Amino acid sequence: MKVLILGIGNVMFSDEGVGVHLCRLVEQKYAFSSSEHTLTFIDGGTLAERLIPIIVEYDYLIVLDCVDANDGEIGDVYFFDFENVPNSITWQGSVHEVEMLQTLSMMDLVGDRPPTKIVGIIPEVIEDTTLQLTDAVVKGSSVMESVLLKHLVELGFSYQQISDIDIQSVANTSCLEDR
Repeated sequence: MKVLILGIGNVMFSDEGVGVHLCRLVEQKYAFSSSEHTLTFIDGGTLAERLIPIIVEYDYLIVLDCVDANDGEIGDVYFFDFENVPNSITWQGSVHEVEMLQTLSMMDLVGDRPPTKIVGIIPEVIEDTTLQLTDAVVKGSSVMESVLLKHLVELGFSYQQISDIDIQSVANTSCLEDR
């Protein structure tokens, strides 16, 4: 099975970029292996529907992103299947949320969306132009990381930590890396 980890967000707007930062963090911090599956990490930024040709090439999708929830607080982490979005999720966590939701829904219309899991966090700051993540999101991102690693093990991957990098260090260099 070809598994895609897709980080979504705008890295220029603080917490809004946490999905991209976490995607890069996990790719740099761990070495993954599986005798049956492959794993690819992609920074999807805010490309939304332009990601469709990439997503359709995979058998399984895990999206890392911001979300909002009626019953949640800043830094709360949610893990759910796209086909069973909790009623409390409102998708208002950032500017791009509706576009990504629409992209996944469009893929459903033509039967192209692979099984999809979402690992989302409620952001604090999404409009200030800064690479600095808020404390609540830094703390919550470690929960996101644990949820993601646990799910990858459930899918049949094993992993080994190869770096001590932290998410703020990744965020600090996001704009310097090749896309």
